[in-house]
Amino acid sequence: MEFILVLLLVFITGFLFAPLGLGGGMLFVPILHYIAGWPLNTSTLVVSLLLTCCTSSGSGFIHHREGLMQISHVRKGAPSALLGAIIGSLIVYIMRDGLDPFFKTLAMVIVFWAIIKTWKKIDFTSQKSEIEEIIDSSNSLSEIKDLEFRVGTGFGGMASSVLAIGAGAIYVPVLNQFGGLESRQAIGTSYGLMMMVVPVGVTVHVLLYSGDWPSFWNIFLLPFAVLSGATLGAKVGLLLPEQIILRGFISILGIIFIRYFFDILNQIF
Repeated sequence: MEFILVLLLVFITGFLFAPLGLGGGMLFVPILHYIAGWPLNTSTLVVSLLLTCCTSSGSGFIHHREGLMQISHVRKGAPSALLGAIIGSLIVYIMRDGLDPFFKTLAMVIVFWAIIKTWKKIDFTSQKSEIEEIIDSSNSLSEIKDLEFRVGTGFGGMASSVLAIGAGAIYVPVLNQFGGLESRQAIGTSYGLMMMVVPVGVTVHVLLYSGDWPSFWNIFLLPFAVLSGATLGAKVGLLLPEQIILRGFISILGIIFIRYFFDILNQIF
């Protein structure tokens, strides 16, 4: 029954996160850690990254088919993001037993930053007309702020490996603020980055890890449940208004922030 509950939760996570440009790792890790009882170590992070890869692939292909993935932005951000993913895997290897508090503190910082950036985006887009949105979209390639864009995607890649997330919470605001993309394009392009970066993080983690791995059924059935949920969620999400997607993004990030905040308090006191 516990395993069935975990399967259901990862399916729902894939469904809910797919329209938001998120891989779902910020919920996959708590599900595996708190509900399934897995330790917060490299093996759990690798499984979370595999599930994240399923979310990004299932939703990414849908967004690409709809013309919402800017390949030029993916190519520009990929080198720094891939380098960040390798550095993040090395950080996890070095931290080992000290990973838990570091993991949750970094997660809180990233989530808080993403909430602020997305909230500003909601205020900004709510004041713009449809004509302005079309102009912004057509001029997006000339609006890239090169340094901020590369630093942001690099940090996203590092966070992906350290926190076992797709890093959409970082990529989406970076693509909005520094890449000149409107929200739906930022979400689709975020998945393009994930599809390149997450496999690299998984590979480096696997090469460095020498401990035990989860059972075959966990590795097989969990990704299948997530891929199904993400594919369905992406199709539904394309029908939703942009403001609803952004507000849903903030709501989920807020829940995650509160969860880790109380965990840190418990560790301190």
